[in-house]
Amino acid sequence: MTKFLVAAAAALAVSACGGPNPFAVVEDSSGSTTPPGTKSPSAASAIYRTEPTSEEAGYDGNGYATDISYDAAKDTFTVDNLAFDGDNEYSRGTKVKTLAGKYAVYEADTQFTDPENSKPINQYTHRAIYGVSRNGNTNFAIVRTGAYAGYGFGGFIYQRTGGVTLPSSGQAVYNGVMAGLRDFNGAGGLEYTTADIEIAIDFDDFDDSTGTRGDAVDGVITNRKIFDINGLDITDTVIARIETENAITLRSYPTATFTVGPGVMDDNGEILGTVQSYYTDSSGDTQTFETGNYYAIMSGDKAGQIVGVVVMESSIDPIASTVRETSGFVVYR
Repeated sequence: MTKFLVAAAAALAVSACGGPNPFAVVEDSSGSTTPPGTKSPSAASAIYRTEPTSEEAGYDGNGYATDISYDAAKDTFTVDNLAFDGDNEYSRGTKVKTLAGKYAVYEADTQFTDPENSKPINQYTHRAIYGVSRNGNTNFAIVRTGAYAGYGFGGFIYQRTGGVTLPSSGQAVYNGVMAGLRDFNGAGGLEYTTADIEIAIDFDDFDDSTGTRGDAVDGVITNRKIFDINGLDITDTVIARIETENAITLRSYPTATFTVGPGVMDDNGEILGTVQSYYTDSSGDTQTFETGNYYAIMSGDKAGQIVGVVVMESSIDPIASTVRETSGFVVYR
């Protein structure tokens, strides 16, 4: 039976979220190794982060999306600085409205009318994903396009609106789901992704060092699914294509894991680290399937939730030179 992604708009938290634009304030970057955003963060402050631009890290087009805002009354997104995305206002998706049952999908207009001659101008394919926590204290947004031969122009943001109280001892585990977009370097098109994610933190070890906490952070991303732009589950098709091209057997899309080591968390509750997945080749040797980074912020009393974005890239899928997956998540203790 063909499996389709089912929209569940009534259950979506974003639809009930009123009030001002949740992405309203951006401060200048401090020049640190963290992504651009809040200049002088603290454990007591709100923190806002954006995707590093091409000059700071990554490919041409990274971090171009600016002035991202959400209008709860109209359930629309506004995104600036991306070419041929209509009037910059993104409406709820037509074929795919929701991913992983929690995160909203938005799309730019497909045509723009020349006001002088009334002729339609075809627009580029743009999609946005928006996630907000149950209490509204954390949220993320991802914007990508499938209209360029390379990755094209887009961006992501993630933030908390208040502070965090970090435990000084013990351990904690967080669970949730994630949703994202796949784009391609060497081919056009966009695809959606979903997955389950679990993050565990050891607040006792490793030992702290100056400016950073030693707290170990472990993460596991499982049950990974891929959908085409119309919401059709194409996970098995993608796996079969990779297996045929590389003479391997995957059985499922590989589990991704965080690299565990000291120095990934600071006293403000920001977490930055690397992520990877593996497969076994025809000789029985373990090989790297994907590599990338995760960016996250802890929030709330007793550090009850984490918001973040994971960016992974692979060159094993023959559909393009490289494939990038950008996914957002909100997880809870």
